Amino acid sequence: MSENNWWTLELEGMPGFEMAMKRVYAWYEGEMLDRPPVRFIAHNAFVDEINQAYPSTNIKDRWFDEEFQVDTFLKSIRGKTFHGETFPVFWPNLGPNFYAALYGAELGFRDVTSWSPPMICDWADVDNLKLDLSNPYAKKIDDLTRCALEKCTGKFMVGYTDLHPGLDCVMVWRGSQQLCLDLYDQPEKVKMLAHLAINDFETIFDHYDCMLKAKRQLSVSWMGIPSFGKMHIPSCDFSAMISSDFFIEFSLPALRRETAHTTHNIYHMDGKGVAKHLDLILNEPGVQAIQWVQGVGDDQPILQWIPLIKKIQAKKPVIVDLQQHELEPFIEQMKPEGLFLWIATKSEEEELAIIKRLERWVATQKHNQSGTPSLVTERRGHLKN
Repeated sequence: MSENNWWTLELEGMPGFEMAMKRVYAWYEGEMLDRPPVRFIAHNAFVDEINQAYPSTNIKDRWFDEEFQVDTFLKSIRGKTFHGETFPVFWPNLGPNFYAALYGAELGFRDVTSWSPPMICDWADVDNLKLDLSNPYAKKIDDLTRCALEKCTGKFMVGYTDLHPGLDCVMVWRGSQQLCLDLYDQPEKVKMLAHLAINDFETIFDHYDCMLKAKRQLSVSWMGIPSFGKMHIPSCDFSAMISSDFFIEFSLPALRRETAHTTHNIYHMDGKGVAKHLDLILNEPGVQAIQWVQGVGDDQPILQWIPLIKKIQAKKPVIVDLQQHELEPFIEQMKPEGLFLWIATKSEEEELAIIKRLERWVATQKHNQSGTPSLVTERRGHLKN
């Protein structure tokens, strides 16, 4: 990317912003500078703080209170230094079904997510599907975005909300069980719904992208990986329930429509059910990278997924979520190129130690590849400064 298309955000807590973006852009291209990019963040940490702090038991009020949402985020980052490629990002959020709600789906709210009852119970209900960027949910995301933009200068980045077009949107409208039946009984009607669920994607995406770019913000969302162009997170969690033939017929057209409009696309591959379509996704030129989400329970630890991660790494950059104790055995089996590591930490000292460990990993590899004896002594199980 031309340097003329870059700009710098002066963020109090992230003095290394420019270098971090250079590492991110090298990663987008499957390349690496001094080390793999690394993001330090605990999942749902910000949400947990909100749940504890909000003065009302009405969950919807808490979701809809833009001043409280933004101010709580500001408090959560006050005095913090963001290391590595951990960008301080506030992203306006009403849950994963927001895209479907732009067409009339109702949202119910829980502590950390939202849900929707099916709204297409009869095929005649399809006539009710109309994009409305001025309905209460759309207005609230606009309010959250504007409030964040007013308070972000010099402190944090503002992202755009979670967008799930395609079959995941159809699943919200129709219900997952009914949609599975529809694929066999009413495939043409499913295609019609899938078309409706992607037809306005460019309009919807650009609505939020323009709000951010007008205030000199980058394109970034819940994943926290920015782009100076248009960054998007395509996904199809529903695909865990369908065959590869159905994925080709019903999901790929939406994926291609999404990726054709945006600059950097990181596919959110949520678990082994979705991973059965990995070869198809890897062959899509519009997908720049894959986020591998291994799941919980028997899907832990990460080491059992090393062969799959290597398969992704051979063709596209990959995000891997590690626990700290997994870092050493992971390093022993992997090469650093093409990796973006997510590691939850509890202190600045842990983060700095991990960064130095990653730098030593790359330095050791370069020494070994050049045939020069390494001056770096690696000790398994220790993150030494």
